[in-house]
Amino acid sequence: MIIWEIAYIVLLVVYFYTIFTTILFLLMENRNPVKSIAWIFVLLFVPVIGFLFYLLVGKKFRKKRIISKRSFHLLKNYEVVTSHDLSNLSLTDSQLAIAEVAASNADSPLFEHNTISVYTDAIALYESIFQDIKKAKHHINLEYYIFIPDKLGTRMMEALKEKAREGVKVRVIIDDVGSWRFKKRHMEELRAEGIEVESFLEVRLPYISSHVNYRNHRKILVIDGMIAYTGGINIADRYLEGLSWGKWRDTHARLEGGVVLGLQKTFFEDWYFVKQSLVEDSEYYPQPEAKGDVMIQTVISGPDMQWESIMQIYVKAFALAKKRIFIETPYFIPPESLITSLQIASLSGVDVRLILPKKSDAKVTLYSSYSFLDQMFKAGIKVYLYQPGFIHSKMTIVDDDISFIGSANMDFRSFEQNFELNTIVYDQNTTTNLISIFEEDLRNSVKIDEKEWMERPSRKKIKESLARLFSPLL
Repeated sequence: MIIWEIAYIVLLVVYFYTIFTTILFLLMENRNPVKSIAWIFVLLFVPVIGFLFYLLVGKKFRKKRIISKRSFHLLKNYEVVTSHDLSNLSLTDSQLAIAEVAASNADSPLFEHNTISVYTDAIALYESIFQDIKKAKHHINLEYYIFIPDKLGTRMMEALKEKAREGVKVRVIIDDVGSWRFKKRHMEELRAEGIEVESFLEVRLPYISSHVNYRNHRKILVIDGMIAYTGGINIADRYLEGLSWGKWRDTHARLEGGVVLGLQKTFFEDWYFVKQSLVEDSEYYPQPEAKGDVMIQTVISGPDMQWESIMQIYVKAFALAKKRIFIETPYFIPPESLITSLQIASLSGVDVRLILPKKSDAKVTLYSSYSFLDQMFKAGIKVYLYQPGFIHSKMTIVDDDISFIGSANMDFRSFEQNFELNTIVYDQNTTTNLISIFEEDLRNSVKIDEKEWMERPSRKKIKESLARLFSPLL
């Protein structure tokens, strides 16, 4: 008994010493105080589990820990795609201000003479994707957060294998966490056909704690350097068939023109990340044809970058808004800067509307999202809950000629920890189309009555408040 008591005391001392030093290192990182307090709360009041959770998703790693200094230097000098001189483009003052921020904080090229087709139905989207894949002559570059080898995933694998047999160069990047059902045998099946396939930041011992928190959430498909797809739709049956409790509503885009080279550059940067092979061959960057008159800018963000670029661009866009800000997002856990910019816009007379899911695939995240709504109502922001199923769309509209479609949610994880990609579309016709889509989603949503919301049961408020404590960690 004495030995067990001594062992117990030693374990307690070691544990509390570990927690104390962890908190000390946490404070020395000079994070956002709200996040630091949230982690301290977890470490102190959720013994053992809280510490393990911190090791998995809480440790902060600088870009040099994710990408070596040499690799980062090579990528910074990777100038296959050059930025336009923005001053020579026919942009409005607001468009130019946003484009300049994106060019400065994310080195984002802006391309003229593009076309864009927006898809809100995954069935129609994938029919278009498979038609374009079938026509591929030179290469296919595919990168997805979720690639599940179900019916849709199997069809995609077969389509890629068929093109590889025809001599088309096929490269695939999947996220190791998002595509956890894509097993090694599936990868070997593709490799046997000559397809190069790599997993992004594999979560394996001893690198679990340094890898699991940084996920590649991008969705990119580039065909022959001439056609590209990006947005919020992954490769899984649920995007076609919906969930047991409703349909899956999402937004994706098909692009042609010079903007395809911007997505190509992002893919090859990620390819270097997983393969340590820098692809600069000019054959992958064909001279773009003038396909239309739409100006589009591709913006990336991630833990390897100096700035939280996508969030900063949103803040700038909301500050410039004069008429409207329409937002669709499945997860709404905004940092204070974004909350303030939306409140100021609404208080300035801008029509700010937000569509969120009524039901979600992540309950804790949904409760946390709801905890921010009181701050929206105080500023006169209108909030709607989507009824028919789960709205996973990441779409934002500002005024009449600025819109965003991409992979980034309105939450801490997308802005700070995930590798994300958004497109900024500077075009009145596209914005008008997206406003029509937004209005259709409004008809399938219920506007939250502020008075009824404030009087909701206390048990719901408690759930939301508890979830909000973890909002900087989600």
